[in-house]
Amino acid sequence: MVSVDEFPISTANDIPGFKILETKGFVYGLTVRSRGAGGQIGAGVKSLFGGEIRQYVTMMEESRDDALERVIAHAKELGANGIIAIRFDSNEISNVMQEILVYGTAVVVEKE
Repeated sequence: MVSVDEFPISTANDIPGFKILETKGFVYGLTVRSRGAGGQIGAGVKSLFGGEIRQYVTMMEESRDDALERVIAHAKELGANGIIAIRFDSNEISNVMQEILVYGTAVVVEKE
């Protein structure tokens, strides 16, 4: 995973401590994951008693990391070294698949 020092990212329209020199455009990273039969059964049992479903938490964390790595790769392809206005979105595709989308605006920045 790229560190924020190497590739600054912000949910705002700027990055504190950096000056935006150029806007490269819209970028996104996407992944779709299946929950799998084992996870479904375990989650079904856990849902009867309540509490956190660790398998799903792990799956979603890994999915977000993958999508974030992909949006950074997309930004780098455009010649950017940062992303502003970054957002995460998640949608259920079916009762066993989840989509994670990360999107934002690729920019060229320099430290102030």
